Amino acid sequence: MLQLPVWLAAAWAMSLSMLGLLVVPMLFVHLPTPAMAGQMAAKLFSAQTWISVACGAMLLIAFRSNRRLVPVESAQVATLFVVGGILLALMVELAIAPRIVARENLALWHRLGTGLFVVQWLCALVVLRQMVSALSSSNDTRDAQV
Repeated sequence: MLQLPVWLAAAWAMSLSMLGLLVVPMLFVHLPTPAMAGQMAAKLFSAQTWISVACGAMLLIAFRSNRRLVPVESAQVATLFVVGGILLALMVELAIAPRIVARENLALWHRLGTGLFVVQWLCALVVLRQMVSALSSSNDTRDAQV
């Protein structure tokens, strides 16, 4: 059960990594037109938003559970990055993506969306690092007590 926050953080960070670094670039290489690739990418980024929200919400629940899954210090630091990542995902989905899909000042909104996606990815990586660190320190503590 202590590994749950690590798995949630890993799922969040790796889903962002795979989408941004592999899947979307492959769409633009293999689909016949950039417009088709862009439409499919928009759907995938939308799905990614809800994966991010779900992983983030479950992490926040794990941080607040009665069974201490994460040390308080690690949970406090990670909470800021989880909330930040969720807010960034929702901002991209609800404010920026509609403008990109409408092709409204496409270059500006695409750069802004990409930038916020990268910052969200960095938030997820920080949370993953915090959770791995917390798990390894709790394992060290447990080993020292035995």
